[in-house]
Amino acid sequence: MAGNLPADERAVRLWERLAPQHWPVPPDHFPAGCALVGGAVRDALLGRLAPCPDLDLVVPGAAISLGRQLARRCGGTCVVLDSERDIARLVLRGWTLDLARQEGNSLEQDLRRRDYTANAIALPLAPGSPLLDPTGGLGDLRAARLAAVSEANLLADPLRLLRGLRLEVELELVLEARSRNWIRRHGARLAEVAGERVLTELEKLATAPGGERGLAGCAELSLLAPWGADATAEPVLLSLSLEQAEACGLGSAAAWALPLARLAALLPPEALGQLRASRQLQQRSGRLRRWWRRLTQAAAGAALPEAEQLQLHLDLEADLPALLLFLPAPQAKQQMERWHLAEDPLFHPSSPLNGVQLQQALGLAPGPELGVLMRHLTLERAFGRIPPQDPAASRAALIAARAWLDRRHG
Repeated sequence: MAGNLPADERAVRLWERLAPQHWPVPPDHFPAGCALVGGAVRDALLGRLAPCPDLDLVVPGAAISLGRQLARRCGGTCVVLDSERDIARLVLRGWTLDLARQEGNSLEQDLRRRDYTANAIALPLAPGSPLLDPTGGLGDLRAARLAAVSEANLLADPLRLLRGLRLEVELELVLEARSRNWIRRHGARLAEVAGERVLTELEKLATAPGGERGLAGCAELSLLAPWGADATAEPVLLSLSLEQAEACGLGSAAAWALPLARLAALLPPEALGQLRASRQLQQRSGRLRRWWRRLTQAAAGAALPEAEQLQLHLDLEADLPALLLFLPAPQAKQQMERWHLAEDPLFHPSSPLNGVQLQQALGLAPGPELGVLMRHLTLERAFGRIPPQDPAASRAALIAARAWLDRRHG
């Protein structure tokens, strides 16, 4: 890590990693006193910088005004994030630059108000400037430790309580005991934060490679109790790992199935609703939880009745990989293989004849009975009693439909 070098050489090495020659706005376009802070500096020190990292800059003057000037000069778009605190976002050519007015009378005072020491390191843009590290962040990074700047700083914005668990897994650091105790002690204060902000943080955590550990920490520390999160979810969450996804054969589906499964295991739909999640996410989570519980209740090794199997695949046709994460890996892997087959009549169920075809062939009127008949044909096709793609499938489906109508009307 660059933190082991002398101060001047450390700054030079960081600039090499940050490659300002590729920035959409050259450093000399910013006024005197500006500094790069937060994630980009931290990630450069850790050697985990993205190709186009988000750049957070502290500005000694008016940040929103500067953002608008740079947008006009460089051809980007300036978005006001917080007019009261004077924070703007500049978006151009695939890059994001956040500009925030300096808090306090100096850059050092600004850094001392931040959440974790790893985020309280600044690299002034003035050529030859050394790193500024008033809270000991470099030493914490060298020790692979995540430490809060202070208890009061965490409470200044209680979302920082949750952010600590996310940073711990994202950065592969160890949250120090004192900071963890502060999070445990004040977890109920998270209820003061807008639900949308909490959900955004949880979604980032659920997407992180080790996110299952962070979400299990949320359950263990009861951080989400105010929203009715499942306090018993910790053991289940810990099984929802990248290793489990690989053993289940999820492949590229793990990128979306893991976050969905993790959130569903921790948060019932009602909790997601209170956090202002989209109706679609609430519904997906609800269906996933419902079928996970049904499979858990089923007798060991016993298959669900045909009608329930069909309903499961109708409900979860798109989201089945997320459910399979809860199953033993050999069983999940077999089912993933079938899910990948678009022509599998059970895993991708559909009626062999649509409503118009049935009305024309059988003289049926639109109505509930037609829907029930189509579901029956879907079931027959799903379990092989109607050929899925054989040229005779339509004829077999009509025979099955007439037989069903005869039984129904006696």
